[in-house]
Amino acid sequence: MRRSGILNPQLAARINRLGHTDTFVVADCGLPIPAGIPVVDLSLVFGVPRFAEVLDALLDEVVIEGVTIAAETPTEVRDLLPAVPVTEVSHEELKALLADVSFVVRTGETTPYANVILRSGVPF
Repeated sequence: MRRSGILNPQLAARINRLGHTDTFVVADCGLPIPAGIPVVDLSLVFGVPRFAEVLDALLDEVVIEGVTIAAETPTEVRDLLPAVPVTEVSHEELKALLADVSFVVRTGETTPYANVILRSGVPF
């Protein structure tokens, strides 16, 4: 058994496949996900797990070089983002960008527009 880090085997496997500039999403429970995009569904009930908890765990595991958010993203979600360049687009454009992500992590979050596209970086 692992000592720390992501325990969910499906999520750990997806993280391990990320390369430089690959993108993935941390999403609220209502974000429509295009057919064919892999989903690691962590949602249990409304509110569990929270977006913040999942994002925090992922930021401990993955080097992030940039993020994309919707203009409608609330301040409390923006405050959780890493100190990297942020690209802001409309919510409709963010949904269109989902077609090119490696995978989506669905949380139980019920805060509207609590969605972020994360771009993987390198640790060197």
